[in-house]
Amino acid sequence: MMCSLFGLIDYQNTLTTRQKNHILQVLAKECEVRGTDATGIAYNFGGSIKVYKRPLAAHKLKFHVPNGVHIVMGHTRLATQGKPADNFNNHPWSTGTFALAHNGVLWNDRELRQTENLPDTRIQTDSYVAVQLLEQQKTLDFTTISMMAEKIQGSFVFTVLDRDDNLYFVRGDNPLAIFDFGGFYLYASTEEILRRAMRKLRLHHREAVHTEEGDILKIDRAGQCSFGHFNPNHSMEHFWRNPRFRMLSWFDEVDAPEAIDGQTDLLIQTAKSMGVSEDEVLALLDLGYDPCEIEELLYNPALLHEAAAELLCAYY
Repeated sequence: MMCSLFGLIDYQNTLTTRQKNHILQVLAKECEVRGTDATGIAYNFGGSIKVYKRPLAAHKLKFHVPNGVHIVMGHTRLATQGKPADNFNNHPWSTGTFALAHNGVLWNDRELRQTENLPDTRIQTDSYVAVQLLEQQKTLDFTTISMMAEKIQGSFVFTVLDRDDNLYFVRGDNPLAIFDFGGFYLYASTEEILRRAMRKLRLHHREAVHTEEGDILKIDRAGQCSFGHFNPNHSMEHFWRNPRFRMLSWFDEVDAPEAIDGQTDLLIQTAKSMGVSEDEVLALLDLGYDPCEIEELLYNPALLHEAAAELLCAYY
């Protein structure tokens, strides 16, 4: 749930190769706050899509994107399914015609493999079902991407890069930030990550590119934006909205830690690593905060502590 997408689109050839590699290094390192189990990038070069990924934190990698690369799609991973040590489980994946990366957690990947007759694969990561669904369509465009997104249940933002240097952003209910710097775009999973990278890079953006849940944004090699749409699949409630989970609220089940959902536990463990207590996270979940909203609050601990303290005081 706490993975991060990141990347750049140099649509006016504004950046030197050295600048691109430096930007990627800084941006990827800032994305470590959302995952350090693996890091990868994908880009077009020499007529084919290249993928470089390793089961390492971003600061341990050195990016060497070659001359002539204009669009780079990246990912830092917090593993929830599929061992990072097996590098084939890590993002991005390339089929030869497109590369895909995902931030989020999918709930129905196993069901889709059966109902859609998807081929067996050694890749254990839930995200890979999106690759397989797109492969089935034999083409990549707004229509086929929409069909894929509408079949999937879960939290997500996908990035998909094709061989023509079109980069698609498929916006589910997870966060996404894209800034235009007048010649190139940078993007990451949260605005806070982008702004921290900007401060280190001494950049000032001109405008943000706005997306909402259900949007499919395509940015082409020339920097032109176009939009498609899909209808998000809400037939299966997210675990934090499920009535069964709601009955296991933190103040009713303090003696039953085994009842805490695995994904909630993942959020709790991440929060703890950032100095936020389990009680505060569970209090905010019970108040109605989405995990994505809590993730955003993690980057402003003072505000999170204040919100959780108010709720805790109300119950004691």
